[in-house]
Amino acid sequence: MHVGDHTNEDSWNLTTHPVLKAFVCGSISGTCSTLLFQPLDLLKTRLQTLKPSINGSGHVGMVALFIRVVRTESLLGLWKGVSPSFARCIPGVGIYFSTLYTMKQCFFSGRSPTALESVFLGVSARTVAGVCMLPVTVVKTRYESGKYGYESVYGALRNIYRTEGTRGLFCGLTATLLRDAPFSGIYLMFYTQTKKVMPQDQVDPALTPLVNFSCGIFAGILASLATQPADVIKTHMQLTPEKYRWTGQAIASIFKDCGLIGFFRGGVPRALRRTLMAAMAWTLYEQMMAKMGLKS
Repeated sequence: MHVGDHTNEDSWNLTTHPVLKAFVCGSISGTCSTLLFQPLDLLKTRLQTLKPSINGSGHVGMVALFIRVVRTESLLGLWKGVSPSFARCIPGVGIYFSTLYTMKQCFFSGRSPTALESVFLGVSARTVAGVCMLPVTVVKTRYESGKYGYESVYGALRNIYRTEGTRGLFCGLTATLLRDAPFSGIYLMFYTQTKKVMPQDQVDPALTPLVNFSCGIFAGILASLATQPADVIKTHMQLTPEKYRWTGQAIASIFKDCGLIGFFRGGVPRALRRTLMAAMAWTLYEQMMAKMGLKS
């Protein structure tokens, strides 16, 4: 039994390219974290698009909206948009981690990157994944808003292309990259630097996942706060592309309607989701890569 298990594992390790292993590990970690934290993403999108007169302040607004969604759309309504989330995150997180792994092997050959190099790695990997998956991100945002009646991810992509063209599929690209690329760069920098400070060799191996998760929480909170305005801009541009032809128009409109506070709408559910999701994804990814005998 044990011999057979080792044989299968050795066969996988010998025949599978490390980059593909990184892609699979990233996809699995993305699937788990997406399913668990999708309700927070839906609440974030709804909060960002509420009219100024309706929206309350911070935490109260999120709780009131949660109750409203459950009451009018049922508990499962909190998972509206999970299909496009899966369509985006399963390949998207895989692309991110496999790109990250490839760049580390090409440029750093085993050594640990510095803080600035970590920012470069995170920004580059997220830019590649973000551009590849942006059309699905547009669909996901529209699903979560409750303002569009798409029946499937494929149907939505086809409808957007037919009515809005390529521009519609890639609307909000600048705002998305301004949100995701800095988030990943800042996150990776704080994550790697925090892990260096933690005495890893003195920690019980059984507690390593908990240590990694704690480092991820700390990094995620800082990165979420820094990139929240770009997320609000991206949401507005993807929901009303006919209104905003470029990023500056969206910024001016949000400021005119809601003031500075408008750029931080939905910050609580987004910070919770992005922080927990990133921490969970990285923890799972590193554990699976270690099981395969690869350095993440």
